[in-house]
Amino acid sequence: MSVRFHPHARERMAQRGATEQEVIITVESGERFEAKYSRVGFRRNFPFNQQWLGKQYRTKQIEVYSVHEDDDWLVISVITRYF
Repeated sequence: MSVRFHPHARERMAQRGATEQEVIITVESGERFEAKYSRVGFRRNFPFNQQWLGKQYRTKQIEVYSVHEDDDWLVISVITRYF
């Protein structure tokens, strides 16, 4: 299985502070759930203990929306939550 990135997903990752490695780990071992438009979502929490936009957070949650193509996952969008 391979994880590929749509240009939209790369833009969102840069804007929201998600790394490519975090997204791949989320797809490979995160919680899987059904999403709109026949997409599949993956969610995983990562220890963070850093500042993001001037605030200190302990946890970063990565949420990935993707479609399954052949044996690959095409990542469409990425949402990041800090808490």
